[in-house]
Amino acid sequence: MVAKAALEYSLESQSDLLRLSLFLFEKDPEAALDVFEIIKSAIAMLADHPLAGRLVGLALRELVISHGRTGYVASYHYDRLEHKVLILAIKHQRENDYH
Repeated sequence: MVAKAALEYSLESQSDLLRLSLFLFEKDPEAALDVFEIIKSAIAMLADHPLAGRLVGLALRELVISHGRTGYVASYHYDRLEHKVLILAIKHQRENDYH
């Protein structure tokens, strides 16, 4: 049995998660909690499947997290030697600075 990869969140990704949650909380607190759990659950899956995200460039991966008609994207780096996933950013697919 292969050990789970360690999961770490960068300060930017922590800030992104808070920003996304607060944005939704203003409109619908229950939906904000649901989305928070959906994102965290999808990212937690990377501990077992660190290569699940699509490869973007040489070392960056993106995990698409579906929600409704759009969803979110978590950008991350997987370090094979340290068996560690570093979450770099979390964006809504409709954000201006996403791609």
